[in-house]
Amino acid sequence: MPLQFLPFAHLDSAAWDACVAAAEPAVPYAQHAWLRGTAGRWDAVVEIEPESGRYLSVLPLPVKRRPWGREVFQPPFTQQLGLLTTAGSQHRNPAEYLALTAGRYARLYLQANSGNEFSTAPPDFQLTWRQTYCLPLDASYEALHKGYAADYRRRLRLNQQLEQPLQVTETHSAEALLRLFREHKGGEVASLRPRHYRQLAQLISNLQSLGQVRILEMLAPDTTELLAGALFVVTPRVIIYLFAAASPAGKKAAAPLLLLDYLIQHYAATPGLVLDFEGGMIPSIARFFANFGARPVPYAALTLTRQPWYLSWKR
Repeated sequence: MPLQFLPFAHLDSAAWDACVAAAEPAVPYAQHAWLRGTAGRWDAVVEIEPESGRYLSVLPLPVKRRPWGREVFQPPFTQQLGLLTTAGSQHRNPAEYLALTAGRYARLYLQANSGNEFSTAPPDFQLTWRQTYCLPLDASYEALHKGYAADYRRRLRLNQQLEQPLQVTETHSAEALLRLFREHKGGEVASLRPRHYRQLAQLISNLQSLGQVRILEMLAPDTTELLAGALFVVTPRVIIYLFAAASPAGKKAAAPLLLLDYLIQHYAATPGLVLDFEGGMIPSIARFFANFGARPVPYAALTLTRQPWYLSWKR
């Protein structure tokens, strides 16, 4: 079955989501609802079964217009995309799909998923490697807890010994979490603009309509001040630690640790389920995740920059 390049207007959203749900590995970022919230529009290279019209594989290409031409970009709040293939796919080499993008875009930057293998960079592309941290949740909570760093186990024990231990609560609104982030961390993340917060709000709304969002909070027992919050995207095979924030008091009280431990307790002993901490490029954050027993998982980033036609004569 030949591969086809399809612009956004020609994509079948039902066939798209069925392919993403069946693909291996699981990549929730490629869901139609996710990409609509973060990218708005995307092209794709698709493998279609002629008899049924089913999508057997997809390579999403989020696109935007720039003065120098159309550009493929990695949308915000979207760690991995890349090639997604199902059991019936006959094309599993990402380079085959990328070849169909030739001449269509002025620039291309794409973070593939951990299932995409690259021994070398595809022709004309630059290849770099990134990493996230993942924790399989198929073991019992007792076994997972033993995998925590000793200091984490101690902090959890000390919290339980308090006269008023900190407790995790759940909410359906992300407003307080986003406000906490803006107040205590927003200034540090210079790349986040008002439009990114609007995109995040839309993404959360889209995923809530699918029942995929859990928002956890931790309040100070005496003042009900919000100490920390975390938003998780929960799908049948992957949980994504998408967004979190903590006040200085919350960090001192180990609130982020308690939130993650709460989630791990809830989903422990679930066969085939993985917690993706969604990060690991910053050493201090990587250590935080590794202390839960999570392990680094690499994924590729691909870059292609084409010269404008009026510079192509220069060698």
